[in-house]
Amino acid sequence: MVCTLNLPSIMKKITPVELREWINEDKPFVLVDVREDWEHELYNIGGIHIPVGEILERRDEIPKEGDVVMYCEKGIRSTLVIQRLEQLGYNNLINLTGGMSAWKKD
Repeated sequence: MVCTLNLPSIMKKITPVELREWINEDKPFVLVDVREDWEHELYNIGGIHIPVGEILERRDEIPKEGDVVMYCEKGIRSTLVIQRLEQLGYNNLINLTGGMSAWKKD
């Protein structure tokens, strides 16, 4: 008998500085904002806007290939979204470390 462990994958992360480099280099990637509508309207850095509560029903809008950077205000909600989507077969998701709070500081 073979015993296999389903260990959680190590979540990929990107810093605001690294993301700015990707943008400046025109690196291909998709950006997804998982914050609420009012947060998105106050300040955003673009991309697809899918609030956390709509992620599962709108997951077909998120590509399963290529780099996908997900962000929220502090990186907590996007972490949870990535964990959920990874359970559904996504392995290309990257969390913006510190979210919009860190983006505004850097």
